[in-house]
Amino acid sequence: MDTRRLLFLIELARLGSMQRVADECQVTTSTVSQQIAALARDFRLPLIEPDGRRVRLTPAGRRLADHAATILGAIDAARRDLGPGDPAGEVTVAGFATGIRRALIPAISRICVEHPRIVLRVREHEPPEALAALAAGEVDLALVYDYSLAPIRFAAPLEVIRLWSARWSLGVPAADLGGNTDDRPAPEVVREFRRHRWIVNSRNTADEDVVRILAAMGEFEPDIAHRADSLDLVEDLITTGNGVGLLPADGPVAPGIGLLPLARPAALLRAFAVTRRGHAQWAPLAVVRAMLAEHAIGAPTAPLSN
Repeated sequence: MDTRRLLFLIELARLGSMQRVADECQVTTSTVSQQIAALARDFRLPLIEPDGRRVRLTPAGRRLADHAATILGAIDAARRDLGPGDPAGEVTVAGFATGIRRALIPAISRICVEHPRIVLRVREHEPPEALAALAAGEVDLALVYDYSLAPIRFAAPLEVIRLWSARWSLGVPAADLGGNTDDRPAPEVVREFRRHRWIVNSRNTADEDVVRILAAMGEFEPDIAHRADSLDLVEDLITTGNGVGLLPADGPVAPGIGLLPLARPAALLRAFAVTRRGHAQWAPLAVVRAMLAEHAIGAPTAPLSN
């Protein structure tokens, strides 16, 4: 529909004369008449009726004029929202807890100051949940991770920014650590704990995949005893002697926990910012994505597909 027709109808409702509408809009009276007639055909309803030598709006015409004001107002708001100037809108991000703390919370603080018309909403989700919400259109951006030993497979059509990488180690009770902090290959490290119970993630398979891959290289089957999403809970289970599990190599750990390096092969956690292809052109999302990209390790934005 040509929105100019709605404008002519609004002006006719306000001015009461096609001639006055033509003068106001700087067109001919014939143009106004033709456009309102075309609008009537669009809706298959009579919008005007004779009133002596003039015309007046029918009840349907008056009702449509009310809607037209709302429609044109919404179009103007959309132009202001999507056009140049300070971006405005609500951006929803689903992400894992560590990524939210490291990258998203600083972004929220900056956005409040630099772009007060952007509202950032956060949902904590593990990668499979975040990507499912992104595919369903429930969120605008997914902050996800994988491990170098168990890479994630992104479905098309997505745009992915590689953010940062972090080494992970094997967390064990300090009493079981002894003086064993040498740089042995990872399969040998995990094999030493083959008789221990193992702790993995409960809502994602990434941790378990890494544990099983390293265990297979060490020629044993791990006893997966506990599943926990919170790193604090993983540490509690380790300190009470209830298992061993993966923990960040560069983070502080609770007293009573020892960290054994995992190298050759390394267990690298890799973080990504994921959007649906083409959606990052929306100004508010572009701002959030750019702030997250400041944490990138130099990899370019790349659309990934199956």
